[in-house]
Amino acid sequence: MTALTLHAETVAPRQGWRALLWIAPLTVLWTALNYWLPGIQGSGIPNAALRLIIQALISVALWQALEQCDLTPARRRNVWLGIMIPFTLWLAVIWGGAVNGVFRPGTVRLPLLPIAIFLPVIIGAPILLRSKRVGQVLDAMPTTWLVALQLYRVFGAIFLASWMRGAAPGIFALPAGIGDALTGLFAVPIAISLATGTLEGRRAAIAWNIFGLADFAVAVFMGMITSPGPFQLIVPSVPSIGAGAYPTVMIPAFAVPSSILLHVLSLRQLRRRSAA
Repeated sequence: MTALTLHAETVAPRQGWRALLWIAPLTVLWTALNYWLPGIQGSGIPNAALRLIIQALISVALWQALEQCDLTPARRRNVWLGIMIPFTLWLAVIWGGAVNGVFRPGTVRLPLLPIAIFLPVIIGAPILLRSKRVGQVLDAMPTTWLVALQLYRVFGAIFLASWMRGAAPGIFALPAGIGDALTGLFAVPIAISLATGTLEGRRAAIAWNIFGLADFAVAVFMGMITSPGPFQLIVPSVPSIGAGAYPTVMIPAFAVPSSILLHVLSLRQLRRRSAA
């Protein structure tokens, strides 16, 4: 082990903890604002701004990664369009449906919200895991990007604010809000640790991805069994926040499946780097 490696292993955790010093207070502030001013989230403005920012970041990151691939300009453009057009159309369809209330219980006979959660993962995960072109992009992309991007998960703390106001059942809001907040809080510190290129950094990133996926598994399960619909097993004293109302429904209908796919991509990328 070289002195440079030892230095990296020492400095990275310190930088990670320093990142928490500004991420954690901002998360608490965001939660407090939503508790005292629930109209902020209800307006849909934070959701719209966040979705557009994430869309732009993914678009730019994908193009930068493609520029590092051994592709002609025409093929690079085609790959970028082949990924961004379906992704953008998916967002537009879910967003339009959410605004028009199609995810509200009783609007249609089909359980559209579970379909919106699981169908993109069932279709997208095999493609992302097997595509050679996606593998090329992942090889060209820094491993830190897919991890740090999920800093946005701290916004899931709105579930905790809703629970404190008595607007969401604790049986759903507590695991969903705490799990999302922790995943988002540690996204940047884990990315900093991963940037050192050490085995410990990769192991921490794998553990973080698994935790993020487990958070979704618990949140989706609890949301389904507490929300009105064919899967409801528990009727809480207050309606579940995942009952289909815009803008909150955008979290399970779009943010959850897209974040799951980001975890899948990150795990594939880490596996490819370890094999290399």
